Amino acid sequence: QMPGTARHDREMAIQAKRNLSKTTDPVERLRLQCLARGSAGIKGLGRVFRIMDDDNSRTLDFKEFVKGLNDYAMMIDKEEAQEIFRIFDKDGSGTIDFEEFLVTLRPPMSNARKEIIMQAFRKLDKTGDGVITIEDLRGVYNAKHHPKYQNGDWTEDQVFRAFLDNFDSPYDKDGKVTTEEFMNYYAGVSASIDTDVYFIIMMKNAWKL
Repeated sequence: QMPGTARHDREMAIQAKRNLSKTTDPVERLRLQCLARGSAGIKGLGRVFRIMDDDNSRTLDFKEFVKGLNDYAMMIDKEEAQEIFRIFDKDGSGTIDFEEFLVTLRPPMSNARKEIIMQAFRKLDKTGDGVITIEDLRGVYNAKHHPKYQNGDWTEDQVFRAFLDNFDSPYDKDGKVTTEEFMNYYAGVSASIDTDVYFIIMMKNAWKL
């Protein structure tokens, strides 16, 4: 975990669980259920949907949508699922675009927060191709300080891989982190931090920006 994020993650999950009992808005309830699993919760749901999207249409019909929610163990009854689906199926086509769905589900962030997240992403993305890989990290992140490297448990590459896995989703760790995954992760962290100023300071410290 990055400095400071583990604690924020826990705080955010606790906060989300607390707010769940207070809200009746179905989309907000789904958002909070995801966040109750930590910063990667929304991204994890996205991965479940992607796996279900057999024909690569990047859309889901209602049956797939419900199956995805069940596979991800979301506590949602059929009526609530129908209501959420209707909200996202704006044109009434019977399918929803899941990228759009995930963006809407993500806690809203100010431009100031998005900008500092992108600064961190660009710093890590040494090759500038829009994806962070082990190759990129070799140039920015010193694995030799990692306790598991020091005691001989892990190689340098294993340290890098574990680092990338923080931002990757729990079901499909491919060792590559896209802008979207990085944003999704920090949207989760961001939800636990009240002010932009504090969020920006945390990011600057964590990434030495």
